[in-house]
Amino acid sequence: MARAKVVVRGTRKIGRGVFAKRTIRKGEVIAAFDGEFYDDDFEDWTDDLYNHAIQCAKAFWRDSKSIARLINHSCEPNCGIKDYFKIVAMRRIEKGEQITWDYEMTERNPDWKMKCQCATPSCRKVIGNYSKMPAKVRRKYRGYISAWLLGKPFKLKSKR
Repeated sequence: MARAKVVVRGTRKIGRGVFAKRTIRKGEVIAAFDGEFYDDDFEDWTDDLYNHAIQCAKAFWRDSKSIARLINHSCEPNCGIKDYFKIVAMRRIEKGEQITWDYEMTERNPDWKMKCQCATPSCRKVIGNYSKMPAKVRRKYRGYISAWLLGKPFKLKSKR
């Protein structure tokens, strides 16, 4: 992973974010959701967990033990999702650029949504369910959408 190429620091308006310390090549894995899995029956959901874990199946989410949970959303992201959990550069990212991905690349939870603060020219104002993502945006993100949203079922492997 390109962990040595990024740094966590404050943003101007949305708390912390992840920024490139060096140039990152297209296709490089920057971070991954590598933490605990949670399902619909989990009783101790916090706002923090609810807003940072990513969906990987109809009733499963995964958190991150690393910087993945600090990478902010953008409606014009420079990263996307590969497989189920990897955040990968969709293009060359220059030193100093904030690392971003579109949160709708993993979400199908009809109850989750957030006000977008990216302020990009193509900002959709509200981020939520993948089914609401415009077709034009889906085409642009081809190859960078969570596998589970594209019909590849995720199966949690037993820890036996």
